[in-house]
Amino acid sequence: MNFDHTPKVRALMDRVSAFMDAHVYPAEDAYFAHVETADDPWSVPPVMEALKARARDEGLWNLFLPESDLGAGLSNLDYAPLAEIMGRSLIGAEAFNCSAPDTGNMEVLVRSGTPAQQETWLKPLLDGTIRSAFAMTEPDVASSDATNISCTIRRDGADYVINGRKWWTSGAMDPRCKVLILMGKTAPYHPDRHRQQSMILVPMDAPGVRRVRALKVFGDTDAPHGHAELVF
Repeated sequence: MNFDHTPKVRALMDRVSAFMDAHVYPAEDAYFAHVETADDPWSVPPVMEALKARARDEGLWNLFLPESDLGAGLSNLDYAPLAEIMGRSLIGAEAFNCSAPDTGNMEVLVRSGTPAQQETWLKPLLDGTIRSAFAMTEPDVASSDATNISCTIRRDGADYVINGRKWWTSGAMDPRCKVLILMGKTAPYHPDRHRQQSMILVPMDAPGVRRVRALKVFGDTDAPHGHAELVF
């Protein structure tokens, strides 16, 4: 396999590196000062929105999304060195609208979302006007193995009823987080244990969704992103 960077990727590496030097690294102090001193630590640092607007204006936006014309037309191999450069700052990826969990959630919506779901959720995510979270991990089971998940998703006419508790739901404390992709059991008695689970889109303002608390990682709440415990 040829791991050499194409001319297009080398040019993007230079442009992303220059943007990091000129704008992202100098913005770090203002970003974290806001988190530490704001009355509401979960509020969005204004400097981040300014970085996003500048990156978008410069065409350094949504660089991920392989095999989709909604992205930059890069393969995973092409994108890897750009992710490495962005990852040199804790605020780097978000400035280019390339931060998790939004990237993975957008890929799911591109590949599996209905046109209505893409209009409602994918478009504003690609625009960087909302954020999202992925709800998989549970406190009572070893849920890094999805076959252990106990949260239930039950169809009720035209609706779905979800019952369960999730935690380490990264991004769910962010005030811009408007939608979750939640993994739960839809067919608990299916003979193939790998076909017992499904994923469902859950608006954060849906009835019965409750943020319990922000969980700390090494003593840090990681505001304004956060890792929430949620009850459904």
